[in-house]
Amino acid sequence: MNDQVNVKPLFVFEMANNHGGSVEHGLTIIQKMHDVAQDYRNSFDFGFKLQYRDLNTFIHPEFRNRRDFKYIKRFLETRVDAEGLKRLKDENKRRGFIAICTPYDENSVDLAEQHDFDILKISSASLTDWPLLERIVKSAKPLIISTGGASLGDIDKVVSFFEHRDKQFSLMHCVALYPTQKSQLQLNQIDLLKDRYRQLRIGYSTHESPDNFDAVKLAVAKGATIFEKHVGVSTETIKLNEYSATPEQVRKWLEAALEAFEMCGVTGRRAEPVEQETASLLSLRRGAFAKHQILKDEKISLSDLFLAIPTAENQVTANDLSKYRHFYATLNIDVNQPILSSNTRLIDVRDKVWEIVQQIKAFLKESKVVVQPQLDLEISYHYGINRFREFGAAIITYFNREYCRKLIIVLPGQTHPEQHHKIKEESFVVLYGDVRLNIEGVEKEYKLGDAVIVEKGRKHSFGSRNGAVIEEISTTHHKEDSYYTDPAINKNPDRKTLLTFWLD
Repeated sequence: MNDQVNVKPLFVFEMANNHGGSVEHGLTIIQKMHDVAQDYRNSFDFGFKLQYRDLNTFIHPEFRNRRDFKYIKRFLETRVDAEGLKRLKDENKRRGFIAICTPYDENSVDLAEQHDFDILKISSASLTDWPLLERIVKSAKPLIISTGGASLGDIDKVVSFFEHRDKQFSLMHCVALYPTQKSQLQLNQIDLLKDRYRQLRIGYSTHESPDNFDAVKLAVAKGATIFEKHVGVSTETIKLNEYSATPEQVRKWLEAALEAFEMCGVTGRRAEPVEQETASLLSLRRGAFAKHQILKDEKISLSDLFLAIPTAENQVTANDLSKYRHFYATLNIDVNQPILSSNTRLIDVRDKVWEIVQQIKAFLKESKVVVQPQLDLEISYHYGINRFREFGAAIITYFNREYCRKLIIVLPGQTHPEQHHKIKEESFVVLYGDVRLNIEGVEKEYKLGDAVIVEKGRKHSFGSRNGAVIEEISTTHHKEDSYYTDPAINKNPDRKTLLTFWLD
């Protein structure tokens, strides 16, 4: 239940005491809900939940005949014996439901295991019932846990308890008010649970009016993937409470959820645009046209082009132009003629940038140097991106104020060409690997923990045999304060790529 990849949303029908103490009526409820669910099984999984209480131990012996306590009266009047509960559970399975049980005491956990339910549910009332949790954690069954009325600290404790015992479980946002008014639904709590417990599947256990079909839509939009509702069937003697849904209301509830899922679309990845959207956007994009004649085999620069609409089919657009994409004419292109995929060839270095980023990620992981998960990265390739593994470095800038802190990643075999600074004074500390540093023609080897100061004006280059991570601490870094000994580097305007990337 923690693995959410390719998992259908799960809708759980909660019978509670709506069987009225009649096994036959309970079987009718299961059948009616099965008939509704059949139309939605391509989209959803379905569970049916029973509640187990060992009333001989659950109710204090001196109160077992009392009818002036609401819940004691209800439980006693709707009591079903173990054989009857087994019949209901078996009918759930026969009807294709995932069989779920909420045990409210240790004896009921024993009985639920004997009846071989698929999932155990922990109610909001039992969330911090530690004797019960200690018994449940011994079960091999996966769990669904409701959080109604619980503090964040209590939820943390329960999550930690089950995670440290390798239990498979999900959490449910729940408001334990029966019924729950619209102003009490607190659906933003789904966001909180999803953000705080990202490793868990989060659901929504509902007690609002069964005619409220907006709440499930909002829960879907907030990312809930398990939904629970009390269900029942009215008779002349059995009346439903204000938060239990009839088969007709359940159908409308599922329709609302299905509509919400369709509106929300895909999860966890970027949605693919439909053909009409792509065509619409293309009609609004500026196409590239030749400003003057471009000769065959000539590299096309932005100064050779003007951008305008309308855009022809297969035309290069403004959106296709960047410093990573180099177009070369394969035919002579006359003035005002469109730049097309058929009269050009493209060399795209984006893939090379992606490859370099993956190499940097892997090296940082190997180094075990701790960095923040989201990084602003500068990739320097002094003689072109194709020679990055010979000449270059990757730089992460943390701060650049009156002082500056950077990490420099030098991959195995890389060299950073000789340069000097007229304003900045810097110091290097080796955090990982080996560094070969040349200052004013004097080369020395540095290892983990070594530190060295490079004063302004002093020419220096560095490299590494096996790779290194270097901490650079300096005065303010100014963009134009790097002067390379090789003039060809200074003349190359496209020798850096700046990007934000995530370690995972």
